[in-house]
Parts: sequence; structure tokens; C-alpha cells
Amino acid sequence: MNAWEPGGSETSGMAAGSGDEPAASPGRSEPIQFSVRAAVAADVERVSEIERAAFTDPWSRSSFERFVAEPDARVLFDVACRPDGTVVGYLVAWFIMDEGEIANLAVAPEARSRGVGSTLLGTAIGEARSRAVATIYLEVRESNVAGRTLYASRGFTEIGRRRRYYRRPIEDALVLRLVLSEA
Repeated sequence: MNAWEPGGSETSGMAAGSGDEPAASPGRSEPIQFSVRAAVAADVERVSEIERAAFTDPWSRSSFERFVAEPDARVLFDVACRPDGTVVGYLVAWFIMDEGEIANLAVAPEARSRGVGSTLLGTAIGEARSRAVATIYLEVRESNVAGRTLYASRGFTEIGRRRRYYRRPIEDALVLRLVLSEA
């Protein structure tokens, strides 16, 4: 996702089999235990590492630092953590009026295909509903099959394309939308 640079309650459990993700595939890894909570300053280093591993055009560390240093009621910055506290994924979303945007979602390579991304996305959708958000948007690289599959499993549909949106490498972004309620 990683479109542009610019707290919450805790959820826990084992993601696989929770009903929050696409059906298991032959290449799917075993589930891991983790919980979701609001990000804190101590998480920024690990979030930045995951960001660099996940994206060829990563957000800067200072972007994540701003989210925890200057909390904003419109921004959701959550992390998924193993029981030992190791951050294995994160999500950044913002909500303005009745619209939301999933701005950034990434999972550490060793935790992919284990329900972490699905759980983080589900948490953000739940938060959007609690804020009476009617529609959530996001951008995803056209080549990001795993991301597109995840978003489709939650009901996101393609509504547009932003040509040459991503820089490294240059690639189109697909604009996806999830309608939570009709106006």
C-alpha cells in the first residue's frame, strides 16, 4: 500500500481459523499467536524495519515517529505483536468525517500468510464502523497479488487506477473501496 507519508484497543488470539482471513491455501504457514494494540514509541524501530522489508519506496522512520509523538484522534496506528512483544505487522489508517483510508499495512516476512494482515485490516474496519465511517479507500500496487487478495476477501472493490503512482519501481496503483454503509 504505502501511498503517501504524512492508538486503539487490543485484540488478541490466533488468527488462522478465526474467520477473519481467506481460506487456507496449500502454501499457507501455520498460525502464530499475536495481539493487536496501539503503537507506541518503542515500536517505531521495528515498524521501520518491516516497512523497509515490505516496500521498495518505504515511508521514513520520522513519519511513524510523528504518529506516536503527536497523537491525532483521526489516525489509527496499530501494531500486531507476538506474546514476547516482537512487532510482526502494523497498520496506519485515517478517518475524516465519514471516510477512511488504509494508508499503510505491512507484515514482517516471517509472519506473512499467518492471518496478521487480515487481523490488522479487520481491526481497522471495526474501528471505521465504530466511527460511523461509510466508505474506506486504499491504493495497492497492481502487482501486489497477496494484498489484492486480502482486500477482496474483505469486500474491497476496484474503482479506479492511478497511473504511474508508485515510484520505485514505477507502477500503477489500483484504487479500492469498501462501502460500509450507504449515505
